[in-house]
Amino acid sequence: MTELGLGVVLACNAFKISRCSYYYEPKLVDDSEIIDVLAPLAEKHPKYGFRKLFKRMRNLGHGWNHKRVHRIYCGLKLNLRPKHKKRLPTRQPQPLAVPMAKNVCWSIDFMSDSLTTGHGFRTFNVIDDYNRESLAIEIDYSLPALRITRVLDRVASYRGYPQYIRQDNGPELISKVLKQWAEQHGIVLDFIEPGKPTQNAYIERFNRTYRNEVLDFYLFKSLTEVREITDSWMDEYNYERPHESLNDLPPKIYETLRLENSNLS
Repeated sequence: MTELGLGVVLACNAFKISRCSYYYEPKLVDDSEIIDVLAPLAEKHPKYGFRKLFKRMRNLGHGWNHKRVHRIYCGLKLNLRPKHKKRLPTRQPQPLAVPMAKNVCWSIDFMSDSLTTGHGFRTFNVIDDYNRESLAIEIDYSLPALRITRVLDRVASYRGYPQYIRQDNGPELISKVLKQWAEQHGIVLDFIEPGKPTQNAYIERFNRTYRNEVLDFYLFKSLTEVREITDSWMDEYNYERPHESLNDLPPKIYETLRLENSNLS
């Protein structure tokens, strides 16, 4: 229109746009009133999503359109990060049974607690299902998958590798690091079904004993103190503490007697 002196109709036809689009002037809407209501609500309730925040605004008597409020909600970057469940393959664990010999199946699991300073720590527990012997309790602030494989290698260095390892679906236990380690040593990782800890009942029962007699019984000031008390308790658990399912014998004594009876037979 400026360069060639065409009219509005010819110019719009040339660019294939409607005259309504040419004459349209956007209406500048002031959203400050909505922001003044939405922002304090989101700050007070940081875990509320858009739906709850919008309903709260409606309950306060504001009748703004939900599309307009959602546009402002997104513009203020208030969107909560969606939580997606990690898809797991179908789990078909072996039936829970007492093995006939050691190193057939180990059970592993994690526990959490905190020091008196409020700093949290984790424990990685390993037992042999045959006689419920405590093979290792690794304690630290963080226990990644690579650290887990080192603990299992340390136990296997004097005991040998198991045929199976029964475990849940924790992030460290479904990692590629542990999977590759198991394949290298010919170990089958026997995963329980999600949400069914009873399928790993031996280690869950051990965890309860460890929590009752150690974690809940003492106040820890440092990780060194946790490790020292835990090491002492493991010796007592394996060599002295009666175990009801083992005819009231400690795990190591039970194993010794079974070996003697098998040699006699």
